[in-house]
Amino acid sequence: MRSGLFSRSAASAADFSHLEQASVTFSEVAKRYGDRPVLKGINLSVTPGEVVAILGPSGSGKSTLIRLINQLETLTSGDILIDGKSTRQLSRQALRQLRSRVGFVFQQFNLYSHLTARQNIALALKHVHGWRPAEAETRAEALLAQVGMAEKADHYPEALSGGQQQRVAIARALASSPQIILFDEPTSALDPEMIGEVLMVMKALAHSGITMIVVTHEMQFAREIADRVVFIDGGHILEEAPPEQFFQHPSHPRTRRFLQKVLNPLHPGAV
Repeated sequence: MRSGLFSRSAASAADFSHLEQASVTFSEVAKRYGDRPVLKGINLSVTPGEVVAILGPSGSGKSTLIRLINQLETLTSGDILIDGKSTRQLSRQALRQLRSRVGFVFQQFNLYSHLTARQNIALALKHVHGWRPAEAETRAEALLAQVGMAEKADHYPEALSGGQQQRVAIARALASSPQIILFDEPTSALDPEMIGEVLMVMKALAHSGITMIVVTHEMQFAREIADRVVFIDGGHILEEAPPEQFFQHPSHPRTRRFLQKVLNPLHPGAV
């Protein structure tokens, strides 16, 4: 009992204002929605600066897994350690610090329609992080330039393509200089022609030293940019391996069936 009280107290008092090691560790993580289990005893470690691609069929628990990291979803049991520190039962201040260190890019862009690209990025800097307006605007402009959107700073979302909106969303996720960034199928809502421009921004980030965990259906990203591929199905991690090994020599039968269907959809039974 005393150790449980101590762990809850330590988590509540944890300081996430800066991460010494931008690592993520899942320890026996489980998630249920009522009687329906979604994740079952997940154990996974992501090292600082690593780029991990999470693959799996729809409904396998991929998105839930990363949404648990910054507590967009709540754990049923287990723990997630960020920088070696528990994230269970955080104080409001500690959770705010955590979310400033862990950026999140959603499937849908979630931009405010009444704000320009620049204003969408500067908003949280001013109202959440306490930046002065001029500094927030300058930071927003620098981030838009970083994602190739400098000339669109004064455009509203309705005037931007899907790929451009997602690049603004990535810039917004980078606004607080996170050390970890999570992507939840960032290209799934895009037209095929728009996917490349978003993947190029993600590729540049992957070479910047930031820790990235990417839920994706983009096999090319997983193969060429990720350091490691994790395959999830039925709430379990069935396989994890470097990309070359994962795609060329998958060990789990379910992984092989998945890759056959995804990489060769006209001949899903072919090896």
